[in-house]
Amino acid sequence: MADKRDYYEVLGVGKSATDAEIKKAYRVLAKKYHPDTNPGNQEAEAKFKEASEAYAVLSDTDKKRQYDQFGHAAFEGGAGGAGGFDFNGMDMGDIFGDIFGDIFGGGRSRSRSSNGPMKGQNIRTSVRITFEEAVFGVEKELDLTLKDDCETCHGTGAKPGTTASTCSKCGGKGQVVFTQQSLFGVVRNVQACPDCRGTGKIIKDKCTDCNGTGYISRRKKIKVSIPAGIDNGQSVRIREKGEPGVNGGERGDLLVEVVVSRHPIFQRQDYDIYSTAPITFAQAALGGDVRISTVDGDVYYTVKAGTQTDTKVRLRGKGVPTLRNKEVRGDHYVTLVVQVPTKLNAEQKELLQKFDESLTGKKADAVEATEHEDKDKSKKKGWFNK
Repeated sequence: MADKRDYYEVLGVGKSATDAEIKKAYRVLAKKYHPDTNPGNQEAEAKFKEASEAYAVLSDTDKKRQYDQFGHAAFEGGAGGAGGFDFNGMDMGDIFGDIFGDIFGGGRSRSRSSNGPMKGQNIRTSVRITFEEAVFGVEKELDLTLKDDCETCHGTGAKPGTTASTCSKCGGKGQVVFTQQSLFGVVRNVQACPDCRGTGKIIKDKCTDCNGTGYISRRKKIKVSIPAGIDNGQSVRIREKGEPGVNGGERGDLLVEVVVSRHPIFQRQDYDIYSTAPITFAQAALGGDVRISTVDGDVYYTVKAGTQTDTKVRLRGKGVPTLRNKEVRGDHYVTLVVQVPTKLNAEQKELLQKFDESLTGKKADAVEATEHEDKDKSKKKGWFNK
């Protein structure tokens, strides 16, 4: 099987494309290759499916972030969908309705009603963790304001003993339809009813405890388990901790974005860690054991005699665990930097000068130059100094 094309390449957009640009690019391809306009054309159908899959990923913030991080591997092994991508929970009908406005068929409308059970909105928040916590994983406690069903009206929003009435504007459907003339013919657009906000019901006698909203806001502490190997900007999903559902629908999810603090020594790239380690001139020249800091603690590494500055050392398995398997880790790359002493006493200078003479066979000019400078200064003393 041929490798999948890059989703950005499929839609013909760059990685920095906005949501509007991604949607516009998909609209052009969908109109061009839609099966209704290309009956019996299998090639057009394949391109339409390819574009739809690319749009389904790039139009979703979480899936787009996963794809940017891991590519097609982010969706391997999923159920349903082409190539392992999981389309469950995605209403492609809504996407097509938004893009085409029911242009095919000159005004065909869908019977799907928005006043049925609908999943609640997702809630987004963030949590800051340290570099080490991102490497090994951590459990954090969040203090958030969440909505619960009102115990007085049981989430209906109506005063106890009363019931909501059917919305007269939409007839209880929760949707209103308006038509428009376009280049493609009559376009029928469907949107949520502005009077009942898509519920199909109007509450006349509101519950006094929740003011007709059907829910009560409370401060809650939520524990979130952050997996080992998570990177800055990635999110953890906590199921059914978001907004309450509508008309009996399930709750939305809580999406916790992870913000990783910078480390003074370590830097991360994918699952590898990079750092520098100082070594003395003697260690570099003679070789020996040097101590290197890692996320697992200090380790000793034996450097070879004659090691030069900027020599790179690879510590296998000392990097960041992968999200799929925390037992599989990246590597730690260390750049050795030879430290040159900035302050030397007279004895140390003399020893270094003798060492230099033994290497070059020449007497150090620095000593002679210093002696000449001292003599010149004594000769140039003024009359008053004498």
